[in-house]
Amino acid sequence: MSEEVPWYLDDADGSPEGERLQKVLAQRGWGSRRTCEILISEGRVTVNSEVAELGCRVNIDLDEVHVDGVPIGIKPDLVYFLLNKPEGSVTTANDPQGRPTVFDLVPKYAGLHAVGRLDMATEGLLILTNDGNLTHAVTHPSKGVEKEYLVQVSSAVSSGAIRTLRDGVELEDGRTSPARVSQPEPGILRIVIHEGRNRQVRRMFDAVGHPVNRLVRIRIGPIRDNKLAPGSWRALETPEVIELSKACGLERYAQRP
Repeated sequence: MSEEVPWYLDDADGSPEGERLQKVLAQRGWGSRRTCEILISEGRVTVNSEVAELGCRVNIDLDEVHVDGVPIGIKPDLVYFLLNKPEGSVTTANDPQGRPTVFDLVPKYAGLHAVGRLDMATEGLLILTNDGNLTHAVTHPSKGVEKEYLVQVSSAVSSGAIRTLRDGVELEDGRTSPARVSQPEPGILRIVIHEGRNRQVRRMFDAVGHPVNRLVRIRIGPIRDNKLAPGSWRALETPEVIELSKACGLERYAQRP
């Protein structure tokens, strides 16, 4: 009696179907083909809850592939850019006033859009992607994804004003949620919010009598990069996309028990 055909071979004629596992892993950013082969040989990759072997093939639309228990998840036609937005650029694809836009600074891809907005004068981290599901999850207020900013004002902010910022500020569109605020040095503050109202941080500081001179976003959820120069961009790494997706509760990247 012939041996049972392995699960990764076609039942009909024994020919391989799908793509080689190391190629799929490499396409999704887990390293070079050689690095992915090492991951497989070390038993760190599973397909449909079984430890994978070198040479196996997978159908990424049907098979569940995990590395160290984390779903690889990211489709090769999706792109994720992290941009350090410079002052003076606008977060729009087409500006009727002809101002420079953030889309002039990154490669062109169909469906590319910004995850949230930064006003023209605000600098810092901005994610651009064609992944609509991730964009919705990151920007939806109910997900509570944190955004951290450095704020420069003209003078030291009093402890009472900081307490107001922390407790919530009454704005024309309602009271803000509690924020985390610290003042490392007079006139320089860090603020962490999880809402995404229009010009929210600037309006909060206006409300306590300290108009913002400079505003820089330094973190989006787990994503930060203090080495990325203004106007420069890089692709988010696969683990970063997974961590961001987990932070906003996307089920496709949820850790399986």
